[in-house]
Amino acid sequence: MNVPTYYNNKNFCSSADARALRILSEYLGPQQRLGQYNVNHTIVFFGSARICSPENLNNHDGNPCFLSAKHAEKAAIYYEKARLLAYKITQWSSQLSENSRPYLITGGGPGIMEAGNRGAQEAGGISIGMAITLPWEQEINAYCTPGVSMKFHYFFMRKYWLLFKTRAFIAFPGGIGTLDELFEILTLMQTQKVRKFPILLFGSEFWDKLINFQILIDWGVMSPKDVELFRIFDDVDEASKYLQNILTPDYLANASNR
Repeated sequence: MNVPTYYNNKNFCSSADARALRILSEYLGPQQRLGQYNVNHTIVFFGSARICSPENLNNHDGNPCFLSAKHAEKAAIYYEKARLLAYKITQWSSQLSENSRPYLITGGGPGIMEAGNRGAQEAGGISIGMAITLPWEQEINAYCTPGVSMKFHYFFMRKYWLLFKTRAFIAFPGGIGTLDELFEILTLMQTQKVRKFPILLFGSEFWDKLINFQILIDWGVMSPKDVELFRIFDDVDEASKYLQNILTPDYLANASNR
């Protein structure tokens, strides 16, 4: 008699009735994989997927830059700064004990995400990418460490794992996705749903023009203390030293999210 075996039945596992199983798999699978690599702490890089590296600015066949010509060259500078910052952070992290070592993690895509993964790889460290299945997204970038990187179907499960072990958040210029991540983290901190950790906004020219927090304060819809949740940086060395001063072994030993 031909009867179904549901645990490995592709049609069932892809159905609406098995949604809970798919969600659970995107919780347990990453947990197992990160555990195998002893990843207890991460530093997450966010930023636009549309920013090209300087060497690929005009290579529209291999790595198209979606920005306007007016901003593409300026944005490419942030790619280089993200790569260099990731490199410096990974070099510093590699000197810490394995249990205290924060690893660099990104959304696994192109642009600033690629720059972060590239810098970590060039420094000889583990470079984690957590990509998402999208109709237009390229495959996970080539600078991610294959064994510990992964691709998600559900955005909310990807967000969970991008943040659960995060001890610092660095946002470079980006669009809706970057802003979504930034404001969700600020909300979680404001409501004390996660332990406070450093939030770095890189690129004052971009962030100062994009978000006028003073208007929120003036209207009384935001507390003046909330602007203390983040700091804006322009210099790679300054940002790197700021993180190193905060993310001490003692700090990391006591850092966890509920």
